[in-house]
Amino acid sequence: QVHLVESGGGWVQAGGSLKLSCAASGSIFGINTMGWYRQAPGKQRELVATVTSSGRTNYIDSVKGRFIISRVNAENTVYLQMNSLNPLDTAVYYCRYESPYSSTYAWGQGTQVTVSS
Repeated sequence: QVHLVESGGGWVQAGGSLKLSCAASGSIFGINTMGWYRQAPGKQRELVATVTSSGRTNYIDSVKGRFIISRVNAENTVYLQMNSLNPLDTAVYYCRYESPYSSTYAWGQGTQVTVSS
């Protein structure tokens, strides 16, 4: 079992920045992928960015060049630095942990990010 606790969401004006944090605890397997999803009202949940335990990252096109995902393995924490935010980034952001080897998957509680125009 893995428990994820998110923090850092809030309200920001367009062009501003926010940094999300997600701390994992519990039965964490060293080889895993952590990432961020987001879901806006009336929209499907979409993958935003991922980072593997080896440091490989992936981003959806709409956030490339603006968002940076990083992690500190020793702390089991993943971050999402969000820059140049625009109203289309408004959504609930969910942290995700995946470890197929241990068949362990977890979601964070979600944190609201609201970007005004």
